[in-house]
Amino acid sequence: MPKTAPFSAWPWENLGIYKYMLLGPLIGKVVYSKLQRNNDVARDWCFHLLLITVLRCYLYTWYTNICNMLFLTRNRRIIPRGVDFDQIDREWNWDNFIILQALIASLSIYMFPQTFANLPVWETKGLLAIVVIHVLVSEPLYYWVHRFLHGNYLFTPYHSLHHSSTVPQPVTAGSTTFLEELLVTTVIGLPILGCSLSGYGSKTVIYGYVLVFDFLRCFGHSNVEIMPHWIFDYFPLFKFILYTPTYYSLHHSDMNSNYCLFMPLYDAIWNTLNTNSWVLHKKISLDAGKSTRVPDFVFLAHVVDITSSLHSPFVTRSFSSMPYNARLFLLPQWPFAFLVMLVMWARSKTFLFSFYNLRGRLHQTWVVPRFGFQYFLPFASKGINKHIEEAILRADKLGVKVISLAALNKNEALNGGGTLFVKKHPNLKVRVVHGNTLTAAVILNEIDVSVKEVFLTGATSKLGRAIALYLCQRGVRVLMLTLSTERFKNIQGEAPANCRKNLVQVTKYQAAKNCKTWVVGKWITPGQQRWAPPGTHFHQFVVPPILAFRRDCIYGDLAAMKLPDDVEGLGSCEYTMGRGIVHACHAGGVVHSLEGWTHHEVGALDVDRIDVVWKAALKHGFRPVSSIPK
Repeated sequence: MPKTAPFSAWPWENLGIYKYMLLGPLIGKVVYSKLQRNNDVARDWCFHLLLITVLRCYLYTWYTNICNMLFLTRNRRIIPRGVDFDQIDREWNWDNFIILQALIASLSIYMFPQTFANLPVWETKGLLAIVVIHVLVSEPLYYWVHRFLHGNYLFTPYHSLHHSSTVPQPVTAGSTTFLEELLVTTVIGLPILGCSLSGYGSKTVIYGYVLVFDFLRCFGHSNVEIMPHWIFDYFPLFKFILYTPTYYSLHHSDMNSNYCLFMPLYDAIWNTLNTNSWVLHKKISLDAGKSTRVPDFVFLAHVVDITSSLHSPFVTRSFSSMPYNARLFLLPQWPFAFLVMLVMWARSKTFLFSFYNLRGRLHQTWVVPRFGFQYFLPFASKGINKHIEEAILRADKLGVKVISLAALNKNEALNGGGTLFVKKHPNLKVRVVHGNTLTAAVILNEIDVSVKEVFLTGATSKLGRAIALYLCQRGVRVLMLTLSTERFKNIQGEAPANCRKNLVQVTKYQAAKNCKTWVVGKWITPGQQRWAPPGTHFHQFVVPPILAFRRDCIYGDLAAMKLPDDVEGLGSCEYTMGRGIVHACHAGGVVHSLEGWTHHEVGALDVDRIDVVWKAALKHGFRPVSSIPK
């Protein structure tokens, strides 16, 4: 969009979050008048404008959230692609139009104080008047304004931004330029002003018209078809009175048709009606409820804690598009999230969380409705395994090729790293993968080849064992922190005879006081970190990551990989990971799927496959996080 185009940029474009201070005078007027006990018209309407502004923001936000509840809407989506980071960033300031209209409305009140001074709460004639003005004035006006914006000279500077959103969502309605929104403000403002000036206005009519107007815009931009086709079969004329999400979506794919605001009647009158509108609508409506495209790969995740459960596209789309971090605005939502947790614990099933496309293959994330702390409750293990087993069997029934288990879903004490399910169901067609082979590969390739000694915590875990065996074969002396001599001896016995001397059992952190390479697989306290010498590099595969306590040491990231550049439709971050970055176990499952490997990857890691998996990941365009510039 050219910067030189007049009225294309928003006047407060550089204010960032401080743009909401533009509403400060309205708040100040309400507070001042309240303190002075003045009941003037301006104070009264400033309060109403603020309330309407808040209601409008909530309407667009929650309609968008509902559209992103894929477990409810997946079979009713018109455009099957996901909303990516680029679209989210373009629509970041979607609420600019609400601020603009609040400011213009306040100006109108000061210009016509007597008109708004004595408006009743309800006026029946006002309802009829505003409908008539909308149908006869706003609808045709919007049609022609919209059509002119698609002209050769106006489209690129003023309307192309809106059409750059390939997957419409309710907030896409606000992805507009300043001039475009001034014109839309005229369309929504004329019925309100006309009705009020005619003497038929009322507060209920104003509230109702604005919110219904916004609801219908959300409805059309939702990309979720909920209008049943039988309505148009029984009442054919109704198809010209109210558009559908399918009808609007065709305008994004065929920009020379379907220009109407809400009523296709005007497209029919001026011959711009897309002839496929009702055929496509009926097809999508009839297909709703049927199984959609089967994913090739499923990542079976779980919720970490209560606040991180709010880091999802169907709670706050913008927040989920950034790496998770505890924020103050999450605190008021905590009680609600806690109640949802109890409901999920009691009766919820695994649900679809997000999806993306890679190399023409659909990859989905399913979430087990269990929170992190629940995995450590002895009485909860049976129920958790039941949920995981149901998800695996569901994936097998659907025809999913690979299902990868995240973090605690593959806990050794819980199900032996997935071994329990493979043994119980030996005829599974879906491949069950824990992805830890690639996790080990990422950690090992972060350790410089010049390193000759490593201190390893969590040494007898699946990952710790594999890392120890791999390093000892590379000639590295591994100090394995473990109190279990038996488990240490078992691992040492797996090493080649000429390498066993490289594995050394230690029982205290003091043993590593001269070792500058620590691989942390078990959470360590700041006190335990004190034993590391200055300049120590902490590599880690522990969740949650250890605290960066030492300023004189280097703290590596959790084992993670950047997805290939050709991934499509990815618009949410995986927990604390950056955009397009996933945990290494997730990436390991994707590589398993892309390679078409037919074996299960469960239980103990095959050390001989670490290099094989690593080379396959690099071949497919995955990159370790450590190689990405900060």
